[in-house]
Amino acid sequence: MPVRKGAPALLSAGTLCAALLLAACGSPAAPPAPAPTSAPAGDARPHPGPPDRAASSLASAPAPETRLPGVGPVTHAAVPDGTSQALVVTGASSDSTRSTATLYSRDPATEWKPQAGPWPTHNALRGWTADHTAGDLRTPVGVFRLGDAGGRLPDPGALLPYDQDEQFAISGTGFAGEPLEGSFDHVIAIDYNRVPGRSPLDKERPLGAEKGGGVWIHVDHGGPTQACVTLEREDLRELLRALDPAREPVVVMGPAAELAR
Repeated sequence: MPVRKGAPALLSAGTLCAALLLAACGSPAAPPAPAPTSAPAGDARPHPGPPDRAASSLASAPAPETRLPGVGPVTHAAVPDGTSQALVVTGASSDSTRSTATLYSRDPATEWKPQAGPWPTHNALRGWTADHTAGDLRTPVGVFRLGDAGGRLPDPGALLPYDQDEQFAISGTGFAGEPLEGSFDHVIAIDYNRVPGRSPLDKERPLGAEKGGGVWIHVDHGGPTQACVTLEREDLRELLRALDPAREPVVVMGPAAELAR
């Protein structure tokens, strides 16, 4: 019997004013003396430096990073405004079967910063595609919600809804002849062509069966996948404990050149 808990998440500077007021008093017969830039002898009070130096310092202050590292404006535009947690999975090229995953998070007033990782990963046998179809042996490129988890083994402490079910058992061998047993001990469903808020085992495909589905983050088995992304067992357990549905987490995945657009 599936065990479900929790509830799915929903997807979904200013102008710097420097006013320097210089006031001087003097007689009409003589021009006012220039304002001193250093303290007179014996005067221990702090004195401001030249106004142009302060303005230059403020103007050179770096602006907060509003985009995920390595993610360009086109890709980042697909990240929901309410998202403050993102797993970025980056492949070296469109044909690469290995990639790197880093979990980033941010608060409303801060830049994106690494929260966990980087972790080594595998993706599909033929690399990546922006137009995934069933059986193409490529991992979909894009930004996808992460809202549901599950696995054959008990919940390791996930904040996402977690479905424990024996149907996650798997056997056989992978493309490199490696055993697949245990690969689905823990999984996180990637919301590509699926109905959010259901177990990863759910097989409804809103875009049609020809567009594939069942794309997960699951336990690494030592070789490339059909379309999924894999993490080492302990890395995946760490990710499960870190993803917070209140932060509307997403995965941003694809080859580096695509993500940088």
